[in-house]
Amino acid sequence: MSHPHPDLQLPPPLAPGALRVVPLGGLGEVGRNMAVIEHEGQLLIIDCGVLFPEDHQPGVDLILPDFEYILDRLDDVQAIILTHGHEDHIGAVPYLLKHKPDIPLVGSMLTLALIEAKLKEHRIKPYTLGVKEGGRESFGVFDCEFIAVNHSIPDALAVFVRTAGGTLLHTGDFKMDQLPLDRRLTDLRAFARVGEEGVDLFLTDSTNAEVPGFTTPEREISGAIDQVFRNARRRIIVACFSSHVHRVQQVLDAAERNGRKVAMVGRSMVRNMGIAADLGYLHVPDGVLVDIKKLDRLADDEVVLICTGSQGEPMAALSRMANRDHRIDVGDGDTVLLASSLIPGNENAVYRVINGLMRLGADVVHKGNAKVHVSGHASAGELLYCYNIVKPRNVMPVHGEWRHLVANADLAIQTGVDPDHVVLAEDGLVVDLVDGRARIAGAVPCGYVYVDGSSVGGTTEELLKDRRILRDEGFISVMVVVDSSTGKVIAGPEITARGFAEDDEIFTQVRPKIIAALDEAMAKGTNDTHQLQQVVRRAVGGWVGGKIRRRPMIIPVVVEA
Repeated sequence: MSHPHPDLQLPPPLAPGALRVVPLGGLGEVGRNMAVIEHEGQLLIIDCGVLFPEDHQPGVDLILPDFEYILDRLDDVQAIILTHGHEDHIGAVPYLLKHKPDIPLVGSMLTLALIEAKLKEHRIKPYTLGVKEGGRESFGVFDCEFIAVNHSIPDALAVFVRTAGGTLLHTGDFKMDQLPLDRRLTDLRAFARVGEEGVDLFLTDSTNAEVPGFTTPEREISGAIDQVFRNARRRIIVACFSSHVHRVQQVLDAAERNGRKVAMVGRSMVRNMGIAADLGYLHVPDGVLVDIKKLDRLADDEVVLICTGSQGEPMAALSRMANRDHRIDVGDGDTVLLASSLIPGNENAVYRVINGLMRLGADVVHKGNAKVHVSGHASAGELLYCYNIVKPRNVMPVHGEWRHLVANADLAIQTGVDPDHVVLAEDGLVVDLVDGRARIAGAVPCGYVYVDGSSVGGTTEELLKDRRILRDEGFISVMVVVDSSTGKVIAGPEITARGFAEDDEIFTQVRPKIIAALDEAMAKGTNDTHQLQQVVRRAVGGWVGGKIRRRPMIIPVVVEA
């Protein structure tokens, strides 16, 4: 297997007739999916998604792929192909189109409807091209065929890319549910057909590669959802992704069977389900859906709420309910159903919400204690089937953390793919397909780009480190006035501390140490205020570290008089 190397340089120019793949996100992480395909000077982008921040990234709203590699080549981009409508595949599109709004967006009907609604909020009117499974379109030198795949959102597509330099099959996110709710199967016949034609590079979804066997069919959880409805004494609150049309459909059907009314909570939920219903992907039983404003007229045992917040997002409806910061007042006898799996990194936030809801008296049903959710990704058994059907010449696992990518690579090798033809890459590594062989050819800069309020790209790792220090260690400011002629401290030090359990009086102990350190420094000829501020910082930092065992942010201010 090819492994990344930290000493990789920028790749050489692409060899004539070769095909290049540069992942700008989605490898080594679950989210931020984006791959750039290059051939004969032209570019094709597959997906352009976001990654959601973790606890060590305080204040960050979203994390984008790093577009730097392509910003000066946007005129070469023939199209952006979107495999499906999840945020980790479409969420960064508005930020890329702000650089060049007329790049064509290609996808299925539902996918384009979801991204168009998002772009409308950014005041961008895109050029779109709707495609269907079995369709075939050319974008410059890229001849693309679209293949139906089953996922946790309708209308997902894989894409088979034909070029003079070789062929590439990208699965997008997929699984092989044999009893899908919408009867739309992953088209294994098409996989076999393109396999017979020849797949030079197979980019496969790795998310569940560690999970043995096969992913449970969606239909099997309908009974568990029905049981939750039958056992619920008062209101039922269902939290799921705002794009999970299949799960919302199951909840609507269960509500109809159990004589309950449903209200949608949350702007993205209302918007996305409205789009799905308008396009015929969501079938709303007559009389079941009501406006949230009319809930007060209904008895508690007649009510179902569908909301966002299944990942513990602090501003989502469910988190606000758990914090008593929402018009829906969760109480004793209410049932909360978390109809989703945990995205890695969100565990603490989700359990915090669960604990808050249970403290309020709610019964919380989740994947850990009931079979109320199934994954949207292929498990190891399904991936083995795909490798045996496609018989690719080279494999490049995508979409997953490093452990997922490694597990997926091992599966490919087990089915007979030459280990030397399995490429384990990370974001920013450049993979060239030359004469039928895929190899890592170099690396391009590919860092995190943070969306922080109205700032895009302005937040740095250094700034996040400062925020973590403020959050975890506290803050101390020190104000000192020195006489520039005598070199003596004439006022202060005035110390202000925040985030400490100790009383403010304890900081009087460090004042003599600050004065002594300044006197010593000035006696040695140090009179630059910046250098004196560093003296104050060292004196305070050494004392706080030894006395309180903390490493706070220290802001010294030395003023000459």
